[in-house]
Amino acid sequence: MDFETCVKERRSVRRFTDEPVDHATIEKIIDLARFAPSWKNTQTTRYIVIEDAEMIRKICEDAVLGFEGNQKTISKAKQLVVVATVNKRCGYERDGSFTTSKGDRWEMFDAGIATQTFSLAAHSLGVGSVMMGIFDEAKIAEIIGLPEGQSVSCLLAIGYPKFVPDPVPRKEVADLLQYR
Repeated sequence: MDFETCVKERRSVRRFTDEPVDHATIEKIIDLARFAPSWKNTQTTRYIVIEDAEMIRKICEDAVLGFEGNQKTISKAKQLVVVATVNKRCGYERDGSFTTSKGDRWEMFDAGIATQTFSLAAHSLGVGSVMMGIFDEAKIAEIIGLPEGQSVSCLLAIGYPKFVPDPVPRKEVADLLQYR
């Protein structure tokens, strides 16, 4: 699949078949996602693939702040990826000071780049995904045993799409672009 097709045809998939994504495919997705750019090449994004049905159930019931949309998606997923970030590296100098006026917010920027790269890589291999941002970070960290010094950036439900959603309207280039 060429890049333009991959970008234009990737959709947020919320319904998956019962077939889990095999580990070789997940590892290929991570192999591609690891090439996402990051602050001073710090590569702070980590991926924890949750396959344990009980752990997925706990996240669904206890860690998405009661948001029904996420509960519905997660409850039907065979695999859930917790995208985590190693704290206090991205945007920092070795002495602990910030290089950027963005402070520690640059960590989320890098996690976003890595998550989009993951999602495009998954799509190119026939795997659907949806990014979810409504969750209780502390509760997820507790449920999955997230290593100290990391924080949860995003949840991704992944799987083979049951169907591909129709495209949603996109703004025109003229609405998004300015030259000065």
